[in-house]
Amino acid sequence: MSAWTEVEQVTVRNVSTLAPFLHPEGFTSPGLAALLREASVVGESGRYVVRSWSDFRVRGTRSVPGAAQRAEQPVVLVPGFMAGDGSLSLLSRRLRREGYRTYRSHIHANVGCTVGASALLEQRLEAVAQRRDARVLVVGHSLGGMLARGLAVRRPDLVAGIVTLGSPMLAPAAHHASLTRSLELLIRLGRAGIPGLMSEDCVGGSCARASFDEARSPLPDGVSFTAVYSRRDGIVDWRACVDPLAVPVEVTASHTGLAFDPRVADVVVAALTRSRDDSVLEVDSGVTA
Repeated sequence: MSAWTEVEQVTVRNVSTLAPFLHPEGFTSPGLAALLREASVVGESGRYVVRSWSDFRVRGTRSVPGAAQRAEQPVVLVPGFMAGDGSLSLLSRRLRREGYRTYRSHIHANVGCTVGASALLEQRLEAVAQRRDARVLVVGHSLGGMLARGLAVRRPDLVAGIVTLGSPMLAPAAHHASLTRSLELLIRLGRAGIPGLMSEDCVGGSCARASFDEARSPLPDGVSFTAVYSRRDGIVDWRACVDPLAVPVEVTASHTGLAFDPRVADVVVAALTRSRDDSVLEVDSGVTA
């Protein structure tokens, strides 16, 4: 077998791992140059430290307008692929400083079947909504945003609004090759008998189709949707994150930095505030409860 034939076979295997419908025409996978932009996460981390210190110095001398009203509506944060709730802890801390009551998704590592993860997240939202007697606002990073998008379609009685951060709803497979390799590794480990991991069906079969279709369905009335994206995203094609049904907001951040950069957090706070205000108006007008 020639070296070229071996390369061709590897390429075929990589392409077939992900269903073609997950990578529609018009979208591209970021290359090495784009991935190198993720190095800006260092500066974004420093920006978070500086902002946190500044907030700490003035926290005792100011009150947050509307904090009492914000605390009435819960916010659930959903991590991205291969990440857990800890990846959004800094964003959660910022939202709490602004008066929001935040909740973890209970996803320790987002590496399982997307349909299964969606079902577990739905149970979590039910528990939080029942506990707070209010519909939930959901903030999702990357894959977490796609899960939030699907749940908003399926359970508008639970979800008041969603904010997605670098979530490629339009083309989930338009990501850097390193993510494809990570998916393939998870699949191989699943075949080896390790439970709770993605399988071929999750990325190329009926499971993948169900998740993709749900995340592309029209949103019900009364559910707000803000899609935050960055042209500097080195992991996914930023164009796949701009859902035509969302209010698009462009920021300047790496894909990783979307989870904690204080400038992105400012956008999330503003989006959640709009969602909460819209929800209150709907309840007052008797459109929804």
